[in-house]
This record gives sequence, C-alpha cells and structure tokens, in this order.
Amino acid sequence: MVHYGHSNQLRQARAMGDHLIVGVHTDEEIAKHKGPPVFTQEERYKMVQAIKWVDEVVPAAPYVTTLETLDKYSCDFCVHGNDITLTVDGRDTYEEVKQAGRYRECKRTQGVSTTDLVGRMLLVTKAHHSSQEMSSEYREYADSFGKCPGGRNPWTGVSQFLQTSQKIIQFASGKEPQPGETVIYVAGAFDLFHIGHVDFLEKVHGLAERPYVIAGLHFDQEVNHYKGKNYPIMNLHERTLSVLACRYVSEVVIGAPYSVTAELLDHFKVDLVCHGKTEIVPDKDGSDPYEEPKRRGIFCQIDSGNDLTTDLIVQRIIKNRLEYEARNQKKEAKELAFLEAMSQQEARPERESDCDL
Repeated sequence: MVHYGHSNQLRQARAMGDHLIVGVHTDEEIAKHKGPPVFTQEERYKMVQAIKWVDEVVPAAPYVTTLETLDKYSCDFCVHGNDITLTVDGRDTYEEVKQAGRYRECKRTQGVSTTDLVGRMLLVTKAHHSSQEMSSEYREYADSFGKCPGGRNPWTGVSQFLQTSQKIIQFASGKEPQPGETVIYVAGAFDLFHIGHVDFLEKVHGLAERPYVIAGLHFDQEVNHYKGKNYPIMNLHERTLSVLACRYVSEVVIGAPYSVTAELLDHFKVDLVCHGKTEIVPDKDGSDPYEEPKRRGIFCQIDSGNDLTTDLIVQRIIKNRLEYEARNQKKEAKELAFLEAMSQQEARPERESDCDL
C-alpha cells in the first residue's frame, strides 16, 4: 500500500538531503518477497510521485538496494525506516549499502502499517474510529492478526496511532492563500487515500493558474452515516495526514461540516467548490450539501477519469484474504528468525570473552 507512514518516512528522508529519489518495486518483486500488493505498480508510481517531499520516482527499482543502484542515480546514500526489510530467503536487503557506510535510518511511524490497515478491512469493526474505545475484540485482533504462533515482533504488530500537534505541523505547508491565488474547496472522507483521490485532486489543482486547494475532511461518525459498514477504515487523524502529504493540497479542514455552508465559504474566501462523479448523499435533513455553492454559481463537478473507490480497494483485500493472512504470518516468521540470528550473533563474542577470563 501507500499510506501516511510511508509519507512520514519520505518527509524525514527528504530532510536528510537536497534531492529525494524514491525507488518503487514492481508487483512481481513484491509478490515474490512479501505477498500480493494492494495497489498495482502503476498506481503506486503515481501515488508516490504525488507525495510532496518526493523529487523523482524510479519505477521497477530492484528489491535489494546495491551500491550499483545508488551510483546509477548519483545518490550519496539511501534511507530506510528503523524496521527490517528482508528478501524471500531472509537476508537484509540493505546489507551491502550498510557495510559501505551509505545507509541512513529514519523513525518508523507508530500505529500504522499495511498489516494493520488490511486487518481493519477484514475484521469489519468500528474500533479504529476516533471516538471509540479500543474494544476487547479489536485488542485481541491487534495482538493476533497475521501473527505466527508464539510470535512477538516489533515491526509487524499492530499499535494505536496517536496524533500530535507536532505531527500535523510537520506535514502542513503552513502557507496561507496569497493575493491572486484561486481558493478551491473540496470535501469528503478521503479514506484509504488512493490513486482515485490523487487523480481528482490533480484535476482540481489544474483548474487554476495559481491554485490554493483546501480539503474538508468529515468526522468519522459523519462518514459512517453516509458510507455505513465500518467506514471510514482510517480515522480522522490518519486521514488528515494522508491528505496533507499530497502535493496538490494546501490546507485541510479537520472535521468539516457535511453541508458546505455560507459561513465556511466566506471564512476561507472560497472561489470554487468541486466534487467528483461519486454520488452526492443528501444531508440528514434531506438537503443538498452543495446547495449554497450552487446558489452562488461556484460549484463544479470534476471527472477524474478514475473509477477507483475505497470500496473497490476493500474488495481487493477481501478477495485475497487468505493470501494476506498467510503473507503477514510468513513475514513475521522471517523477521523473528532474523532477530533471533542477530541476538545470537551479538551474544557470541560475550561468551567467547567469558572463556578468555
């Protein structure tokens, strides 16, 4: 997948240098080493390119990062999170560059992983919503989803995401609309931020010469009211970071009203309000949520040319349910074996020195 945990890693990596090149693997490479990918390679190439800290994308990057690859793209060093990434036969994919001193590490984002998001889709509970307490059912799932028997792995496990003001500041642009910029407002759930959202926001961004795009994100309960089931899959805090990481968005309204009000339009001095081709569900009182911008003649419907929805992503996951559960168990078993080997290696010199004494 591509989620805000990846965006945060790319943000940290970009801060370590001047030009960030991101290598993205093919579907074939991911299927071989990890399991079935959720997004196709073409979707992932475009999604990574839409993350605002990325300067360049290298498609079909080799799964094992070598010095040859770094030299080919004139890179001084490569960056990865402080979790481990292993080949199908359990080898560290960064071994060569680490030994050459051309490897840097950034902090992994607590509380999000592809494992966790896949689990939420399969479990169909609302325990991840921002107003909900973590239920015993969700806690049990969080402790066991995708675990190999007896496994306890610091990387593949599930933890709760804790939003902080610092994290929002790190992701936000901090820029206000400037004179001459066109303020465009869009609203929605933007759940499991995907290529359909990216294509829509790119089109919206292209409507003006100097656009300032504001995305209004609805509260979890509001999204659940019009989407049903256990939507949204990502809670409001998580969706905020996902949208802020997109290069086409300048500002986010956290917990926007479902109906676009005169007060909101006046407050942000909105010039244009856009909506995609998805169904517009009436507000609770039966009114059109876009009634006010339509009355002002500033409403515009945009065809992104992409019919991917959050529903379709969930269907992809459910279709491959057994494969994903097997993937998570296999991934953890590999990582635990690597951890065990590392701890044995670290303990060996101590035992040898004990013998010397």
